[in-house]
Amino acid sequence: MNQILNFITVNQEIIYIVVLMIFVGIEVIGRVPSVLHTPLMSGANAIHGVVIIGAIIVMGKAEADNHLALILGFLAVVLGMINVMGGFVVTDRMLEMFKKKKSNH
Repeated sequence: MNQILNFITVNQEIIYIVVLMIFVGIEVIGRVPSVLHTPLMSGANAIHGVVIIGAIIVMGKAEADNHLALILGFLAVVLGMINVMGGFVVTDRMLEMFKKKKSNH
């Protein structure tokens, strides 16, 4: 219990920032009209490639016996790839909606 309290004391400012980011994120996302939500999210998902790069760097710098860092890095790469591919699929489907249909005449 002492370690948890010590961690909170040392990282108090970062914890405040994360909590504020959560509230701001909820407020911003809640105010986006549903018509814009899908295009914005597909673009944001595609940008998450930065997460993949960061996870690869973390895995590359981790010690061989640091299993937690390796597992979390691997999970970040897998989940980031799923997110990026989902963003591209949704964006591609949206762009297909705006293409003119070919006539069969």
